[in-house]
Amino acid sequence: PVPGADGLDVMSCCYWHGATLGVRLSAELGGGPGRGGPSLPAASGHRPPGATMSRRDRDPGVPPPLTVAPGRLAAAAAARGAEREELAALNDRFAAFLERVRALERQNETLRAALGRATAATGPRTGLVQGELRGLRERLQRLGRDRDRLQAERDGLATDLAALRQRLEDETQKREDAEKSLALPQDVDHATLSRLELERKVELLMDEIGFLKKLHEEELRDLEVSAPSPAGLAEVEVCKPELTAALREIRTQYESIAVKNLQEAEEWYKSKFADLSDAANRNHEALRLAKQEMNESRRQIQSLTCEVDGLKGVNEALQRQMREMEDEFGEEIGNYQDVVGRLEQEIQQMKEEMARHLREYQDLLNVKMALDIEIATYRKLLEGEESRPSGFCGIFLGGGSSKPCSHRKTRGSRGS
Repeated sequence: PVPGADGLDVMSCCYWHGATLGVRLSAELGGGPGRGGPSLPAASGHRPPGATMSRRDRDPGVPPPLTVAPGRLAAAAAARGAEREELAALNDRFAAFLERVRALERQNETLRAALGRATAATGPRTGLVQGELRGLRERLQRLGRDRDRLQAERDGLATDLAALRQRLEDETQKREDAEKSLALPQDVDHATLSRLELERKVELLMDEIGFLKKLHEEELRDLEVSAPSPAGLAEVEVCKPELTAALREIRTQYESIAVKNLQEAEEWYKSKFADLSDAANRNHEALRLAKQEMNESRRQIQSLTCEVDGLKGVNEALQRQMREMEDEFGEEIGNYQDVVGRLEQEIQQMKEEMARHLREYQDLLNVKMALDIEIATYRKLLEGEESRPSGFCGIFLGGGSSKPCSHRKTRGSRGS
């Protein structure tokens, strides 16, 4: 486990730095002639004057103690003090980082709680606003569907009205054509012309008959005036019946021809008149049906017009109601939308602030992990130094006695 700011064993670190300094000093001072340092006294009794007997003098298996000059000792003490100050600064920095991490965690929890309270406070109000908005949208959609349906019905009625008007115009045109055909029938004109022609021929024949009669009478008078002889008279008497018979026959033929022509003309005229009467009756019946259908169409048009006017009134009322509802709820919807937008903006700001705090927390966590790794490295180095022989823990000054290392006791007393 990584120790806290107060749980770091300063004495252990000092011990480790002291041991490291001792190893470095032994490498510089006791490395032998080959390293350029002075040779240390051997264990065969070559001790400096005034030096007391160490544990090696009493026990041959223990290495001789190390003697260091006062200048070297002062430099080592200064270096150890600098390292102790650096370690204390690192400890203070690590403690400050931990305190900042705790403060950020507390601030994060506070922001989370504030966000939860804001969400809980605005949740029912937002739900109410959303419910009202959904209700208004559904009502607007229903009104829009009704308006579209009424517009479709109006368009259909307008189409039917246009078709009925076109049909009325067609029937009116047919009626006018029938009236024109009844007023000036072409067949009647032909029959009249034929009758007049036959009458003229009859008159000509009658004139010719009258002329022949006059001629016959004049001839008779001439014959009587001339006083013919008996033979001639007898001949005249003989020819007179023949002439009378011939004239009678001619007259009979002309009269029969005239009567025949008159009968034919009358029959043709009667047949044509009957045909025209039938056509007139048919046209009159068609005209009556057209008038009846036109009246029915007019009634339908009037009813459809009334229905269209009613639907127009309903549509205008619905549109007016829709505009009133839009005006009524528009301001409220705008206020709700402003509230929702403001709350969303606050939530977005809180999210951004939380993200920023999380980034800072992650950076501090990375720094903490780096410090944990460094502390773990120091701990491993300390454990490695503890497992080595403690010959360098005591430093002898001149002829003074050796000072045993008590780092294990210190570590145990501090509870590291």
